[in-house]
Amino acid sequence: MAVPEFQRVVARRLVLRRLRAEDLGALVAYRNDPEVARYQSWTDYDASRGRQLIEDMRGRQPGEPGWFQFAIASRDTDVLMGDCALRVDADDPRLGEIGFTLSREHQGQGLGTEAVRTLLEYVFGTLSLHRVFAVTDAKNIAAATVLERVGMRREGHFIENIFFKGAWGDEFQYALLGREWASTPR
Repeated sequence: MAVPEFQRVVARRLVLRRLRAEDLGALVAYRNDPEVARYQSWTDYDASRGRQLIEDMRGRQPGEPGWFQFAIASRDTDVLMGDCALRVDADDPRLGEIGFTLSREHQGQGLGTEAVRTLLEYVFGTLSLHRVFAVTDAKNIAAATVLERVGMRREGHFIENIFFKGAWGDEFQYALLGREWASTPR
């Protein structure tokens, strides 16, 4: 299946676009913020890792098997506010997983909800995926709230299923079908 060339998706207050070299400073800053990284898989996020991520995304298209990381940028200033991701299943490219991260200064303003809605519109509208899911730490109430606000349903609560940053943790799994998204009022 041919994947359309990605440039950008414009929303009311933000743009999903490709990560660029000039995003490096902001990317490293918020990924190194302990509050932002608390529920993420990374620790000690340095410039080398940031450059590698930006470089890795340069030759990829969202919708291809594997992960694609989108920049979440301000529509007005183009300043990087966070990132979100889509992983398309290699065995069945109609299935995907999403994730999102916002810098601390951009949290609590509805930008996460707007970014995830914009991503889902792209995933189901442009890429025509059948189903997407998201996994979040059960303690990450803000992320769970965003996923519920955009219409995703909690399908599972996994008890101590992951050893994460030195302790066993619980996770929630959320999912949404393309036909459910199509019938959701926006």
